[in-house]
Amino acid sequence: MGIAADFVLIVVAGLIGAIAARALGLPLLVGYVAAGVAVGPHTAGPTVANLEDIELLAEIGVALLLFALGLEVSFRDLRAVRGVTLIGGPIQILVTGTFGTWIARLAGVPLTDALWFGAMVSLSSTMVVLKTLAATGTMSTLASRVMIGMLVVQDLAVVPILIVLPQLGATEGMGGRLLQASLIAGAFLLVLVVAGTRLLPMMLRRVVGWGSRELFLVAVVAAGVGVGAIAHRFGLSFAIGAFIAGVILSESELSHQALSDVAPLRDIFGLLFFVSVGMLFDPAYVLAHAGLVAALVAAIIAGKSLIVGLLARAFGYRNMAPWIIGLGLSQIGEFSFVLARTGRAGQFISADTYDLALTCTVLSMALSPLVFPGLLPAARALAGRLRPAAPAADMSLPRTAIENHVVVAGYGRTGRAVVDALQATGLPHVIVEMHHEALARPLEQGVPAIWGDIGREDILVAAGIPQARMLVMAVPEWHAIRLGIERARRLNPRLFVVARATAAAHVEDLRALRVDAVVQPEFEGGVEMVRRALAQCERGEDDIDRLTDALRRGLYDANPA
Repeated sequence: MGIAADFVLIVVAGLIGAIAARALGLPLLVGYVAAGVAVGPHTAGPTVANLEDIELLAEIGVALLLFALGLEVSFRDLRAVRGVTLIGGPIQILVTGTFGTWIARLAGVPLTDALWFGAMVSLSSTMVVLKTLAATGTMSTLASRVMIGMLVVQDLAVVPILIVLPQLGATEGMGGRLLQASLIAGAFLLVLVVAGTRLLPMMLRRVVGWGSRELFLVAVVAAGVGVGAIAHRFGLSFAIGAFIAGVILSESELSHQALSDVAPLRDIFGLLFFVSVGMLFDPAYVLAHAGLVAALVAAIIAGKSLIVGLLARAFGYRNMAPWIIGLGLSQIGEFSFVLARTGRAGQFISADTYDLALTCTVLSMALSPLVFPGLLPAARALAGRLRPAAPAADMSLPRTAIENHVVVAGYGRTGRAVVDALQATGLPHVIVEMHHEALARPLEQGVPAIWGDIGREDILVAAGIPQARMLVMAVPEWHAIRLGIERARRLNPRLFVVARATAAAHVEDLRALRVDAVVQPEFEGGVEMVRRALAQCERGEDDIDRLTDALRRGLYDANPA
């Protein structure tokens, strides 16, 4: 079966590792890495045969993760941290790179090898940090934004690092080559941003107009990996190109559904990446060099935490923020594998330095998600001891999102009537609609509107369900109604839900879902017709109310919640 057999082995091993990690209360990433060790070439038992092919697939996982990052976090979101990102990011790379070189020299590594090792230490793991932030639900904090901004700078810095390092032995003409590569990359980015902001959203809107969810998913993935491939041709990394494509699409109304659709693919390919990381781990090498490896990993985590934390402190971040930022970026990143392979292929570093760098990288990545969940409580406790009288710092970004609002799912006839009434009363609201063309009017009027499937958790979060006061479920599809209510309840148990029963038989099902108010539009239309007919027959208002109330009780109260 070739690579298909390897893929099955990796997914099954990843599942077993993830279940074990969950049972032990550990992050899933640790289970994935452990699964990679188990099926890698350095341990007994079932082994992946085509390691290089799996690593290529893992690169797609990195690209999809950065594509999803671009969709979720645009440059507009990073404006609040632009100082520490644009100025502090390069400083962090230089200082941590120098620190990594220094500790490598203390460990007896030759100077040229130590410079490569220091460059690897200067980079942190975007994959690990983003997965950990998502798992702990801290993606929206200010400290998280600082980490994401610095990670973006680090990822972009891989290009000049790959140009400079191989020239260390022959510096003649290096400045010219670096300038040429920078101009080419800059021109590519300019063309991509200018053309992409017009062409990519327009192309995807055309696809959406054809009404095929499957075709939309294919188009989104093609945009991400296609731009990544073009970027690679121009000297940038494949993953950075995908990230830029995500940033471009993040400014359109299609971004929420695109992120929701891509997320499962991102997670599967991300599993491949972390399992492939585990495959690089050689337990025999660690046992033979246990003291050296332990000392270097401890020095790297402590040194990077201190350097990055002090840098964040220098840029005005106080209380617990520097601790969280420093420890959050204390691991070595996935692009270090790229540097290590390049250095080894060009014989710029020795086999011993290569093995040492890979081992330190894998161990630091595996330890990071174990440490991070305890950072916030530990930082608060430490801040309380150091400054007992100081109030706890607010780590969240300024609240610009809508809160205590009404989410209206569906913008057909029923949804439009609800929205018109909300606008008339001045109540804040957000529209969620699956059919893109239906959103033309509210988007033109500046009404908050999201294109996407209300049954997807990503779309519910984007609509602010955790902060909403009410959900009006006006979509006609029963499956979307049921799924949307179940997931909205999990996100916000106190949410007041008004739902449309697409058929009389669904009233009982909606009651079982703990819907607060059920409305069957066709039945209500019939009740209104009865009311008007009775009024024409000169029946009194009391009689009409008594009769219509009896009709409603017959439907809605037949199966009370």
